[in-house]
Amino acid sequence: ALLLTGSALLPGRRRELKTQTDQRELRVYGNQTSDTELAKAVMAHQFHPSVLGPESWEGYKFSDMEIRIKESTDLYGAVLWPSAMVLCHFLETNQDKFSLRDKNVIELGAGTGLVTIVSSLLGAKVTSTDLPDVLGNLQYNVTRNTKGRCKYIPLVTELTWGQEVEQRFPRDTHCFDYILAADVVYSHPYLEELMATFDHLCQETTEILWAMRFRLDPENSFVDRFRQRFHLEQLYDLPSLSIKLFRAWRKDKGTKNHGEAAA
Repeated sequence: ALLLTGSALLPGRRRELKTQTDQRELRVYGNQTSDTELAKAVMAHQFHPSVLGPESWEGYKFSDMEIRIKESTDLYGAVLWPSAMVLCHFLETNQDKFSLRDKNVIELGAGTGLVTIVSSLLGAKVTSTDLPDVLGNLQYNVTRNTKGRCKYIPLVTELTWGQEVEQRFPRDTHCFDYILAADVVYSHPYLEELMATFDHLCQETTEILWAMRFRLDPENSFVDRFRQRFHLEQLYDLPSLSIKLFRAWRKDKGTKNHGEAAA
């Protein structure tokens, strides 16, 4: 075989290869720009109080509403992580394809409550769940930001993954349209219980919207195990934030409205 160097290629072929290279570079640059612009749009929802008062809070704006979130730094689950903002941004900007109006929604690991609050502002009937030691701060934030603003009052309740889930959320009376989760997968010892909870709550017509920040190997292995039970579609990939947003549905259900990923 004869190997031609760049100088030995015909002019037309050189132009063709250069065009292909330029297009590949443009696609890569376009992805980087998209990631940067999307991450910027996500973080633009956050603002800080102009005047410091007796109570510290973080400010967010979704659905043209100002949301004030009180964090509790002594509790890991009571701190707001960027994955919640990514999920909220997606929900707000993709209401045409993923409308929450009058839908039954459950949030796992609600933490400070931002996803629950935004979902409620978008018209959902939300069951907001987390561990007992987080519920006080969660209830405070949810009540503070949804009272008099939402069609449905969110229900804040305890849920320990894998414990009495079937008794507390029987399938015949608790059918959810959406399961929402932000940053529930990290290096903790309850990943199998989380998987079992997803499995019980996700019925034939349920869709999961799950934002995840990649940190360590356990997160990656959880995704691999998750794929064994659920179809998984990537909606967002934000390398600058180390966050991906997924959409999932049971493998033992028919295809229903599973179109292209939203931009």
